[in-house]
Amino acid sequence: MRHIAIVGSGPAGYYTAEAALKQWGDHVRVDIFDALPVPFGLIRSGVAPDHQHIKSVADRYESTALNSNVRFVGNVKLGRDLSVAELQGLYDAVILATGAPADRALDIPGANLGNVFGSAAFVGWYNGHPQFADLHPQLDADTAVVIGNGNVALDVARLLAKSPEEFEGTDIVAHALATFARSSVRRIVILGRRGPHQIAMTPKELAELAALRRSHPVVDPADLPPVEADAPLDVNLRKSLAYLRGFAIGPAPDRDEADAEEVVIEFDFLAAPHAILGIDGRVEAVEVERTRLETGPGGPKAAGTGELYRIPAGLVVSCIGYQATPIPDIPYDEQGGRFANVDGRIRPGLYCVGWARRGPTGTIGSNRPDGFSVIDKVASDLPDNLGKSGRAGFDAMAEERDLKVVKFTDWQKIEEAEVAAARNGSPREKFVAVERMIEAAART
Repeated sequence: MRHIAIVGSGPAGYYTAEAALKQWGDHVRVDIFDALPVPFGLIRSGVAPDHQHIKSVADRYESTALNSNVRFVGNVKLGRDLSVAELQGLYDAVILATGAPADRALDIPGANLGNVFGSAAFVGWYNGHPQFADLHPQLDADTAVVIGNGNVALDVARLLAKSPEEFEGTDIVAHALATFARSSVRRIVILGRRGPHQIAMTPKELAELAALRRSHPVVDPADLPPVEADAPLDVNLRKSLAYLRGFAIGPAPDRDEADAEEVVIEFDFLAAPHAILGIDGRVEAVEVERTRLETGPGGPKAAGTGELYRIPAGLVVSCIGYQATPIPDIPYDEQGGRFANVDGRIRPGLYCVGWARRGPTGTIGSNRPDGFSVIDKVASDLPDNLGKSGRAGFDAMAEERDLKVVKFTDWQKIEEAEVAAARNGSPREKFVAVERMIEAAART
C-alpha cells in the first residue's frame, strides 16, 4: 500500500490525486491537506467571481474527492498543526501543491501606504478568502491605478468598472458587492512597464473589458507599434493587439462632460511605477517613470528614461505576479517564487507540483500533466512498501492534538449552507470566517 500526502487542495492537488489513483488504483491512500476547511484553492478564492464557467472545473474533482482511497483533510495547517517532517514520517511521499498564494512585493517607496494592495489580497477580499475578509479597501476616490499587464490586472480593472447590475449571477461576496456598489472610481489606469507586444493579456479577457456596460477602454495610438509589426506574434497575442487597436479608435470622453456613471479604463504602456505618494498615511498619487524597450537576452526589457509624471489616485492594486509561501527547512527559489526542485523533486520523499513547482505560470489545465509527471517520479523513486502508517498514523496524531479536521462530506454541508444563503441569481454566498465554516460543517 502506498501512503501519499498532498498539501494543497487546489487544481494541482486534485490532479495529482487523480494521477495517483490511475497509477496504483486500490493500492494507494491519498490524504489531501488544506489549511482552510474548504477545498479547491485558486478555483474558490482566485478565479474572478464573474467567471463561473471557469469555477465549474471544480465539479470534475468531485469524483476523485469522493473516491474512498482519497480523503480531504481540511482545517489542518502546516506550521500550526504539524510539520513537513512529521508528514514525511507518516507518509511514503509528501507532495507540496500549495500554489503561489503570496504577492510579489512591489519594491518602490510608498508601497506600504494605506489603500495600496497586492492582487492576492484584493482578489482574496472580493472572493471571500478568510485571510482577507477584513481588508476594507476604500473606493471613495475618482481614480484607481492597477499595476500590471496580465489577466489579473484585467480582472481587477473589470470588477472596479462593473455596474452593480453586472454582478448578477456571480459569487462575489456580500461585503465586496456593497463596497463596489458605493464606489466613486470613474477612472482606472492600467500601468505596464513594457509595451503592447509584451502583454500577458488574453483576447477573451480584453473582450470582456470591451463588453462592459458603462466602461470605455482607451489606448493612446502613439503607444501602439505599426500594424505590420504584429505579424510575427502568435495568434492569441495578435488577437489581443486587435482589441488594443480597437480601444485606440476615438478619443477618451472628457471627464467634465462624460456621464457621471461612465468609467474610463486607460492603458498606459511603457510606464513603470516609481513611487507611491501619500498624505496622512494613505495613497494620493502614483509617480510613474516613462520607460523604453531595450533588447536583452530574454527579450525586450524596460529601461527607465528619467522622465517622471504623476497620476492622482486614491487606490492602487499591484498585479505583478505571485510566489509560493516559503516553508521552514524547505529549499526555496527566491527568483522563481517557488520551492527549489529538479523536475518536481525537492529531496527524497518530498516533491512539489503546480505553481509550487513551476512558479505562477500556465493555466489551470497545465496542472494535470504536471500532477501525472510527479506521480511517475514518485512511482520510480520509492520501493513497493516503506511500512509508513499513513492515514492511520495521522488520525492518531490528530486525535492526540485535538485537531478539528474537516472531511469532504463536511465540506458538502458547508457548500449546501452557502448555496442556501445565496442572494437571488447568485450561485452561493460564501462564508468568509473559518468559524462559520466549521459551524456549518458540524450541522447534522
